[in-house]
Amino acid sequence: MAIDDPTPGTGQKNINYVKEAFHIQYNWIGLAAAGAFALVSASFLPVILAAGAELMYLSVIPNNNRFQRLVRSWKLAEEKQQNQQSLSDLLRNLPGDLQTRYIKLAEVCGGIRANFAQLSSTSQIFVQQMDARLEGLLHGYARLLQAAYQQRQYMKTVDPDAIKNEIGALQKRLNTDPPKVQEIDKKRIEILGKRVEKFEKITENRQVIDAQISAMEDVLQLVRDQSITMRDPQQVSDQLENLVHDVEQTEETVKQMEAIFSNLPSEMSGVMAMADDASSADSTGISRTRIRS
Repeated sequence: MAIDDPTPGTGQKNINYVKEAFHIQYNWIGLAAAGAFALVSASFLPVILAAGAELMYLSVIPNNNRFQRLVRSWKLAEEKQQNQQSLSDLLRNLPGDLQTRYIKLAEVCGGIRANFAQLSSTSQIFVQQMDARLEGLLHGYARLLQAAYQQRQYMKTVDPDAIKNEIGALQKRLNTDPPKVQEIDKKRIEILGKRVEKFEKITENRQVIDAQISAMEDVLQLVRDQSITMRDPQQVSDQLENLVHDVEQTEETVKQMEAIFSNLPSEMSGVMAMADDASSADSTGISRTRIRS
């Protein structure tokens, strides 16, 4: 790979170079000009010639290595722009203290880049790999900050002791309630128990996220300190790769927690359906009593 060849991103694995060549602005201008000339001359010859030229163009240009590198550079620029936009949106929703924390780590990464910027051209490919990993780590760091903030907000709105007290109150009156109410209360106790369990899992997960965030800060600060005297960007890139792996594992834990949350609405809808059935049964019973009287 040439040093100036952009590193393929996740969106560059299945590029259709024929489609990219067809949609180039100058190709459309040429086709439009041929169509206009055909209308003016009242002849299909310009269209036939343009079609032949287009077939030759699409059979040659998409297979050209320089054109493919150019398209990859376009796609890479689009990916970077999209990533920057999503990152900006994410950071905008964070509170000031977490935004400041991100800015400080971004400055640390900037120091690492600056310390390796003056290396020889033969080392630049490793510098590019290191730079890509730093960018990925900053995005992962921002996502973890967002997860930590969301969980912090959730934990402020939930009182596990109050939920446990409610479970106890339901259990005390369970045997004295009518059978249909007992059925609903048993389901409520089950769901409230799951809420307590989820709160405990989120508390544990929040500790994992906080520890990973702090570990990222420590490792990157160490890499910055080492980069002052270290002349081997490959070694730094390997360190960052290990950190990327740890961050990916933590993000997977976050996704698992989000999946747990997604099941709660369906459980609640089941309780609501049972409550509706109980209400219907009660109203029917009342109506029958009135008819008998």
